[in-house]
Amino acid sequence: MKYQISVFAILIIWIYGSKAHANDISVTNVDLSATPNTALDYTTVIFDVDWSNSWRTNVGPNNWDAAWIFVKYRLKNSIEWKHATLNWTDGTGTGDGHTVPAGAVISSADDTGAGGSKGVFIYASAVMAQGSVNYTGVELRWNYGVDGLADDDRVEVAVFAIEMVYVPSGSFYLGDGNTTIIGQFRIQASNTPFQITSENALNLGGGGVSDLHNNNASGMTTPDDFNDATMRVLPATFPKGVNAYYMMKYEISQEQYVEFLNRLTRAQQAQRFASTTVGNFMHSGGAQTTPANRNSIKLMSDPGVLDLRIYGNDLNDNDAAGEVGDGQNIAANWMSSIDLLAYLDWSGLRPMTELEYEKAARGTGSAVPGEYAWGSTVIQGATGISNGGASNEVASNAGANTVYNNAGGVSGPMRVGNFAQAATTRLQAGAGYYGIMELSGNVWEDVVTVGSVAGRSYTGLHGNGVLNANGQADVDFWPGINGNSTAGNANGAYGGATGCTGSAGISFAGGTWNNSVWMTTSDRSYRGAGWTGINGRDVRNGGRGVRTAP
Repeated sequence: MKYQISVFAILIIWIYGSKAHANDISVTNVDLSATPNTALDYTTVIFDVDWSNSWRTNVGPNNWDAAWIFVKYRLKNSIEWKHATLNWTDGTGTGDGHTVPAGAVISSADDTGAGGSKGVFIYASAVMAQGSVNYTGVELRWNYGVDGLADDDRVEVAVFAIEMVYVPSGSFYLGDGNTTIIGQFRIQASNTPFQITSENALNLGGGGVSDLHNNNASGMTTPDDFNDATMRVLPATFPKGVNAYYMMKYEISQEQYVEFLNRLTRAQQAQRFASTTVGNFMHSGGAQTTPANRNSIKLMSDPGVLDLRIYGNDLNDNDAAGEVGDGQNIAANWMSSIDLLAYLDWSGLRPMTELEYEKAARGTGSAVPGEYAWGSTVIQGATGISNGGASNEVASNAGANTVYNNAGGVSGPMRVGNFAQAATTRLQAGAGYYGIMELSGNVWEDVVTVGSVAGRSYTGLHGNGVLNANGQADVDFWPGINGNSTAGNANGAYGGATGCTGSAGISFAGGTWNNSVWMTTSDRSYRGAGWTGINGRDVRNGGRGVRTAP
């Protein structure tokens, strides 16, 4: 079939695991409309999307899960992938040019200010019990003229889908009242959890009874720059978690990071992977020739300067990527905070704040002293692995609900969502209040801190879908923009040359597979003023992103 905006090859990518497990989403039957509108310079991207363990409920937590869908394209004779501008929809389904499948809603934000969006959310339109969804015949209007394409350009398109969870608007508590948890939030010196009720500016520290204070700041690795005597102001522009947002259901998987790498330019690839030598794996250094700590991301081949390097998952290190057991669904580790920011910018998401993290874990209810993300002080770490590296990888010991404490039979992160089975409770699944997985354990959650000038300058702008030429996130006021690596300096507007090569303002929550401490929701040991992210790749670091709800 001949298209005026035509496809010389269709790529179907980001198929996570098998349909029997928690962390799968599949995009299939990708096509472009045979009749683009050449007068208004748009066409439609057509596809099916399905995933398991979807839900929508109208009782606590009164939320749903969704797929964040975005589109990349490249011209036939180019190796550079670009981000497609989709038509904005206000959720009414009228006048936006999208075709909404039966039983679904499509919503998005006007990211460009001129009726264009970087992606859309698709989710159930009515209450449904947890189960599989299959939305067929989705059509998204792509305004190719806005992206500078001509009617007769030939393009290759790729449709990406990430599972997200909706966190509704509403008040919630910070801190849990346990006096031994380092740095946690409180009301003055009372060790009483602090209820945050609005997105308004907020005083941090100082003497007022309405101010948000911290506990045991002296025990933090780098204390906040506010305390009971010193007040700072958290601006109204800083996302506090009261307004609704979406959060990735799982931490970034190793397959997701591979697909990211495979859509960057060669110069960008060289920045987002430690080596340009074929056969090397993701690591802090450039000469890792075997998988380290369960990281399967490998540079498989290099066709030369006329094409992109090709990355894959090869946990068994047999030079055949993508086999059963090759670790595609293991949480990505050996990432730097700079890598994470680049991934989030490229996908149209943004970094979460530490307040959004606590709400996602705790929800709207009263805090439980010493609680983990699943709302309990009960914890059981995985001590071994069954079906290692496969889409059905699980802990071999009964009752495990997290990965922590550097267990000898694990020695790295595990498959995202692996603790959630067909009939598991929140405790058994290790899930946050809204159904978000692995908020305690597995890999660090990189969060924007309120404890430093750099952190407080963050305004929550979304990624623009593209990186600068050097593979760096380039969003105004993001942590480390313009190379900022000083926590005491505010992050500003992008200067046009250096993106997020530092990560001032980033800190860490939730603990990791390698630690037995820092796991509780309220622990702020690594969230203070002196943290400037992890600029070098770390075996414990991965992460996930969020997006403000339309």
